[in-house]
Amino acid sequence: MSPAPSKQTEMEQDSQSSSPSSSDAGCNVNVMAAKAVLVEECEEQFGVLQKLQNEIILADTEADDEAVNRLIAITSELEQWQEMEPKLLTTNPEVLVAVGKEELQRLNSQLKMVLSYSQSKLDAQKKILKREQTWQAEKKEALNAVSEKITRLRHENEKSEHSILQDMKRKINNLKDYHSSLMEILSDMLAEHFPLPDPLGNGTKKKRAAAYDAEINLISLSEIIERLTNKTLETPHDPYVATDDTFWPPYTEMLLRNGIAIRHPEDCNKIRLEMFF
Repeated sequence: MSPAPSKQTEMEQDSQSSSPSSSDAGCNVNVMAAKAVLVEECEEQFGVLQKLQNEIILADTEADDEAVNRLIAITSELEQWQEMEPKLLTTNPEVLVAVGKEELQRLNSQLKMVLSYSQSKLDAQKKILKREQTWQAEKKEALNAVSEKITRLRHENEKSEHSILQDMKRKINNLKDYHSSLMEILSDMLAEHFPLPDPLGNGTKKKRAAAYDAEINLISLSEIIERLTNKTLETPHDPYVATDDTFWPPYTEMLLRNGIAIRHPEDCNKIRLEMFF
C-alpha cells in the first residue's frame, strides 16, 4: 500500500552504506563532488515522483472499482507522508559542509555588495543632510536679523511717530509763514514800483489817467497776478481770465510782453498765467 516509504528507506540505507566508502576515500570532498552527490539523489527522487505520476495516469484508465481502491491506497499513503518528518537528501557531513560553505560564500559576497551599496547611499544622504543643515542655519540667521530689524523699526516708529507729526506741522507752519511773507514783500514791491495812476498828478498823461481812474475802479497789478494765479490753480483746464475795464491796459501789456501772461489763441480779451514748469 505504501511503496514510496519503502523506497525511501532503501535510499537511506544506500546513502548510509555509501558513507563509509566516502570516508574511506578521504576527507577532502570538493564542491563539485558534493554537487554531484546531491544531483544524483535529486534524480533518484525525481525518478520516484515520475513513477508515481505514471501509476496515477495508469489508474485513470482502470476500472471504477480498481480506481476506488487505488484512491484509497493513495489517500492512506498521503496520510503516512504527512505524518513523516522531512529528512535531508544526504546525511554525509562532508557533502553538507562543502555545499553549505559554498552557499555561505555566495551569500557573503551578496551581503558585501548590499553593504557597499548601502554605505554609498548613506554617504550621499549625509552630504545632503549637511547641505540642508547649512541652508537651515543661514535661513535662521537671516530670519533673526530681519526680525530684529523689524522690531527696532517698529519701536523707533512708535517712539518717533508723535515727533514726526509735530515736525511736519512745524514745517507746514513755517512754509505758510514764508509764503505769507513772500506775498507781502511782492505786494509791497508791486505797490511801490507799479502803482495805479495818480489822479492828482500833473501833466496831460496823468490827467487822462486820472480821468480814466475816476470813471472806473482799476485793480492793482498785484491783484491782477493774484487772479491769474488763483484761476490757474482752481481750474487748470480753463486758466484764462477775461480782461475787463478794471484791468489797466499798460499793466496787461507789460505782463504779455515780458512773458508772464499769454493771450487766448481765439479770444484776445482773455489772458492766462504762463506755465513756468
